[in-house]
Order: sequence, then structure tokens, then C-alpha cells
Amino acid sequence: MTGTLSGMTGFGRADGALGGWVWTVEARSVNGRGLEVRFRGPPGLDGLERLTKARAQALMNRGQVTVGVQARREANPASEIAVDQALLDRYLALSLELVERGAERPRADGLLVLRGVLDRPEEADSEEQKSALETAIGASIDEALMTLVEARHDEGRQLAALIEGFLDQITAGVDQAETEAAAQTEAVRERFTRRMAELAPDTPGLEDKIVVEAAALAARADVREELDRLRAHLDSGRQLLGQPPAGRKLDFLMQEFMREANTMCSKSATVELTRVGLALKATIDQLREQVQNVE
Repeated sequence: MTGTLSGMTGFGRADGALGGWVWTVEARSVNGRGLEVRFRGPPGLDGLERLTKARAQALMNRGQVTVGVQARREANPASEIAVDQALLDRYLALSLELVERGAERPRADGLLVLRGVLDRPEEADSEEQKSALETAIGASIDEALMTLVEARHDEGRQLAALIEGFLDQITAGVDQAETEAAAQTEAVRERFTRRMAELAPDTPGLEDKIVVEAAALAARADVREELDRLRAHLDSGRQLLGQPPAGRKLDFLMQEFMREANTMCSKSATVELTRVGLALKATIDQLREQVQNVE
């Protein structure tokens, strides 16, 4: 089964309005080892958090997802403005006391903007209206989450191209390592022969001992198994790119890549093979950084 690779970073937004209410939904996500969904919304609409988490879990597998809903009721021009006369009188009495102490006389517009003096009574929503409002905001949440998912897919497409490029670099490195490894056996034999001849030139049966020991050294320096496993890991990596969600599997595969590259470097008996191995490790490390962004 193939699909679109997804990243874990993105943003989605949706707006809506119903029955005098207007709202904005924003959904964003960043990297995470698992899926964590956080919700912030208006009081009184408790079902929205359950809906948000259920929908996010159906759409995504990893990442820290935050969904915020800002909703407000638009003012109704036909509604009457109420004045809290008792509170206004208290404010006025306090103001006059301050005037007697030398403060400026209060202005009407200043008194009217004091907190609680003016009140535009809100219309209470019926249970049916609340249910309809919750359903409408839920649709906007779904829209914002779908936009977020598409943004994560856009990131995934970019990541897939980067990962493919790094896999190609590793393939070229493995090919080069194979070439260098082929010359390593003879290099080990020549180095051992020269060293033994310098240390014990007159030892009886030296040539036979050299052949045996050189063969043992060459066997220990053989990196063909590591190269074969690296090629198998490359095949697995390319397959996983078409089998999302692949982030966790790719992350584990990076550990296997690095293990084989480390072993190859430890077995290396030539400067050139060591250089190739170190370059492979650097590329694998760069690849691992990109893999950590994959869902």
C-alpha cells in the first residue's frame, strides 16, 4: 500500500458564523514522538474538545497538535443598553470626594466607560441553538484540521525528495566503499608481509606463517557483510517512503545504517576506506535529521 509521506509541522485556519456568533479556528502542529492534541475553546461548548481530539486522532499519527477556537457574539444593534445606576452613583460619589481633594471634575463619557456601568444584555442560547452552534464550529474545526493535514503532506513531499537525495548519496558511498574494500585485502597482505620481513627476516617457515596470518587479518578486515546490509537498508528506506506513516520505522533504520557504517570504519585497514566510511556517517547523520521530521 502506497501513500503520501507526511511531515509533522503545519498550520490550518477556518472561519465561520451562525446566529449572531462568529469564530475563528486555528490548528497547528510541531514534531512529537507520539500524538498529543491540545484544545482551547469557548466555555459552554464542552463537546468541541472531544470532537477535536477524535478527529485529530483519525487524521494524524504523530506530532504535538494545538487547536484553538476564538468565538464571540456580535452585538445586536436592536438590543437596549442597560445602565447600572447604583454602580454609577457609587462611582460618582467617589469622584466627588476626589474633586474635593483637588482632582478634576469627572466627565460623563469617562464615567460611562467604567467597568460594569454599561451593559448590553446577551441573549441566552437555547439548547437547540447551542447544539447547532457546536455542530457549525465542529465543521470549522474539521476544515482547519484538513488544511493542517494538507500542509503536513506538503512538508512530507519536500522531505521525501530530500530523503531520496540522501539515500542516493549513501548508495554512491557504498559503491565507493565496495571499490576500496576490494583493494583492502591485498593492502593488508602486503603491509603484514613487509612488517614480518622487517622484524624476523631469518625465521624458518616465515613465508607460510605470513600467508596464514595475512589471510586471518584480511578476513577480519572484510567489510562485505556490512556493505550488503547497507544495501538492504537502502532498499528498505526507499520502500518505507511509499508506506506512511513511516517516521518511527525510518528512525530505527537510521540506527541500523549508523551501526553498519561504524563497523565498517572500525574494520578499515586503509586511509581511503576510512575516509569513505566517515563521509557515509556524515551523510547518514544528515539523513537522520530529516527523518526526525517525518510522521
